[in-house]
Amino acid sequence: MAENPMSTSGFERLPFPLGKSLTKRILAVNLIPLLVLAGSLFFLDSYRRQLLDERFKLARIEAQITAEALAGATQERQEALLSQIGREQKMRLRMYDASGTMIADSFELDEPSFAFDDPVAEPFLEDFARWTDNAVNFVVGAPSAPPYTEPPDTAADSWPELARVRQQGLSQIELRRAPDGTPVINAAAPVGINGASLLTTRNAADITQAVRSARSSLMTIILLALAVSIVLSLYLASTIIDPLRRLVSATQRVRLGRERDIEVPRMHQRGDEIGQLARAVSDMTATLRQRIDAVETFAADVAHEIKNPLASLRSATESMSKVDDAQLRAQLIDVAAHDVRRIDRLVSEISEASRIDAELSRATFEPVDLCELFANVVARKEERGETENCVLEVHRDNTPSRVMGVPIRLERVAENLLDNAVSFSPDGGRIIISLDNVDNRVQARVCDEGPGIPEDEREKIFRRFHSHRPDEESFGNHSGLGLAIGRTIAEAHGGSLRVDDEEQGTCGACLVLELPSARSNGNA
Repeated sequence: MAENPMSTSGFERLPFPLGKSLTKRILAVNLIPLLVLAGSLFFLDSYRRQLLDERFKLARIEAQITAEALAGATQERQEALLSQIGREQKMRLRMYDASGTMIADSFELDEPSFAFDDPVAEPFLEDFARWTDNAVNFVVGAPSAPPYTEPPDTAADSWPELARVRQQGLSQIELRRAPDGTPVINAAAPVGINGASLLTTRNAADITQAVRSARSSLMTIILLALAVSIVLSLYLASTIIDPLRRLVSATQRVRLGRERDIEVPRMHQRGDEIGQLARAVSDMTATLRQRIDAVETFAADVAHEIKNPLASLRSATESMSKVDDAQLRAQLIDVAAHDVRRIDRLVSEISEASRIDAELSRATFEPVDLCELFANVVARKEERGETENCVLEVHRDNTPSRVMGVPIRLERVAENLLDNAVSFSPDGGRIIISLDNVDNRVQARVCDEGPGIPEDEREKIFRRFHSHRPDEESFGNHSGLGLAIGRTIAEAHGGSLRVDDEEQGTCGACLVLELPSARSNGNA
């Protein structure tokens, strides 16, 4: 049968780049969200740009306010203001006259309020931080600011921002990069109306530190989540994959058949789907072993049972050519005919025993009156003269005896039970078939007046080819499969076939066929 493509899940048809390893798949599924989260590290560049934009606005306002404060003030007052603002705001302020000559520098008027860090003298962690900054800037395509260098000429036109202020009369902002990679913000503004100008310089190292701090915190969280995710993924994979590997190993060894006593782990301690799968595979394997054993035993028994009449038939046919006595030849012909009938009976019984399970698994059950069925079988046997002078009586109470089943198969059970009872009953003996309803189950009891069945033989008689016959019965008249077939049919109908204690007033065997009542199956 062609496989239905719609029966396969869409996910199972998709190619997976990590192959067939469940461990890799579990790790990938759990790590992908974290990797996406790690990508948010690069979006910290937008946070850095926001900080710079805010700092540009602040630098422009500071330059403009300072320029207004300096306009109209005396030179002494201007120098005092430059020194005070530079010290308090940690900036460098330089003032130029209308000709572009620097007339005041806060770093010369007072102690320098800041100094650029020397990257050569900084520890390795700072080098790593700068390398990370550069890598992120490269990935996100951030524009690179020019390095900050002091021009050799102190004139105002040496600074592009000051040159634009002198030309346009509007404040200007310029971003540069310190030797250690931190931003340097220059703000230029006109001072008064006489052409003087102001240049402020601030090393905004705090912006870089804020971005690095945010990145470090996020990276710590991601690494911790990554470690936890990996541990949990490996734990989850081990709880799933290790049991599956054990199951695969056990089933492969069962398939190879190298070890007879291989035990598929049942994993009783697991109540999840893996445990259910393990127990289902274990039960399936045990059932398959039982079926294989049964088939092997059945094949061996068949060979043994057929070999005996074949050997007798061959001996009789080989002897015919050597015998001249007509009477002895007739006896050999009778023996050969008996062996042929026995082989024919064996083949028929074996064929039926082999296909009963398959036929009943596909059969449609219908209501059957078990009392009427036994009565019809008894009537046919009496018509054909197969009762051997035994008296067959069918007794029933007033309760219904309807069951669900396959009529022809249930008739076979009845015939086998009656044949067994007739073969063990003495001449003129009574065989009583009684039917009653017990706990929604119909019981058909077939009791004879024969020698009975010993306690230790009650289960053996249901084995295939087992036959415990009376001494006076001719050898080979029974195949030893009748009761075995009867039990198989009964169990396929959800019932049972067993040996019970003798009915009161009888001295022989009593076999009980028990089947679910049609009412218990929801049928009238």
